[in-house]
Amino acid sequence: MNIPGFKKIRPGLLRQLFVLVFPIVIQNLITTGVSLVDVVMLGRLDQSSLSAASLAGQVMFLLNIVYFGLSSAVTILASQYWGKRDRETVAKILGLGLYIGMFFSTLAFALALICPTAVMRIWTNDPELVTEGAKYLRYAAFSYFFAGITQPYLSLMKSCERVKLSMLVSSLTLFINISLNAVLIFGLLGMPRLGIIGAAVATSISRFIEFVICAVDYFRQSLIPRGFKVTFAIPRVLAGDFARYSLPAFLNDAIWGLAFNMNSIVMGHLNSDIVAANSMVTVVRDFVSVTGFGISAGASILLGIEIGEHKEEQARSDAASILKLTFLVGILQGLVLLVITPFIPPLAKISDTAKQYLVIMLLISTVYQIGQIVNTLLIAALFRCGGDSRYGLILDIVTMWFVAVPLGLVSAFVLKLPPIIVYAITCTDEFIKMPFALHHYKKKNWIKNLTREMN
Repeated sequence: MNIPGFKKIRPGLLRQLFVLVFPIVIQNLITTGVSLVDVVMLGRLDQSSLSAASLAGQVMFLLNIVYFGLSSAVTILASQYWGKRDRETVAKILGLGLYIGMFFSTLAFALALICPTAVMRIWTNDPELVTEGAKYLRYAAFSYFFAGITQPYLSLMKSCERVKLSMLVSSLTLFINISLNAVLIFGLLGMPRLGIIGAAVATSISRFIEFVICAVDYFRQSLIPRGFKVTFAIPRVLAGDFARYSLPAFLNDAIWGLAFNMNSIVMGHLNSDIVAANSMVTVVRDFVSVTGFGISAGASILLGIEIGEHKEEQARSDAASILKLTFLVGILQGLVLLVITPFIPPLAKISDTAKQYLVIMLLISTVYQIGQIVNTLLIAALFRCGGDSRYGLILDIVTMWFVAVPLGLVSAFVLKLPPIIVYAITCTDEFIKMPFALHHYKKKNWIKNLTREMN
């Protein structure tokens, strides 16, 4: 295959990557599509509902960061053991993922159900947004609980090259969520008009159905041994390897998510116009960037399997090709975002000021998302699947908590700069860390085979 910049590409690499990436991209499109539908439907009600649901949705955002980190943590070991064909150890890695996923999802479920008003006050001091957001949290709480079981399971199935399952499950979830959103938010088919509560109820119902499907699939699949005994009887040595190689990846994403969430806290304490604009730009940017993130997820699985098969040199060569591909995809996604920007503001009933913010924020995002997906590939895919997850943890702690977050807080609350300038400053983190991530990649010492005999 003769593609500029890919002269040394391995025959068959793009086909292998496509088989993994395509279902992941479809799943990501569906997942972000659910968020986009929520934004559009609630945006048709009023700006307060949109802003309140966006801020309340930060709980799910934090959980999604936990699940993303957990998925990376599971993939690091599971893909290598899958490459080694040690299926019993893969099943035990699922047990580790479920322990962690259920801990955080149960915590979020309890907080959202018992004290939603206190949770909302973390992100905003606007009384109206606090009241409306608390309504959303109380009914969305059940979705957090179910996600703590389904997300680790679907992540493990991806590591076993069964990526179509997540796509099919997410497709059904999207259809159910959109249908219930329309019925419950606007009161169609004789149902009461529930507004923001309807969006939360729809999310919880669709997550419950997702849980039932995953539970049925688990007891029908034959890829890994079934049963609580084999899944949760975890050897100490495996738990130690998970803590050493996978836990830093999990902590990395959790710490990054908390730092990134500080942006929403900052915006929530400025004004409702910037909150409404930020809620829309985040969903649109994620929707456009699904291909880049899908390549990252697929690369992590593919390279992890190659390392588990003791094909380290092939993995290193494939990583170089995938990095070039990701950069090109990032540029294309930026152009797509640029083209669709004029069509986004009319989708919701927001103020003229919010629309002005939104356009500028989308233009900033055309460049920001390039750095975001390149860093995601380097830190969350290449380094982690090679067993070097600590470097990303250290890099994100330094760049986010000692540079980006302080700059955002100072610009907003000390210098009191205009909200759009504050937003631009909070988007500098990806380009602060990119040179360091590229430097570490070029050292070529990040690939390690982590598998061992468990018996």
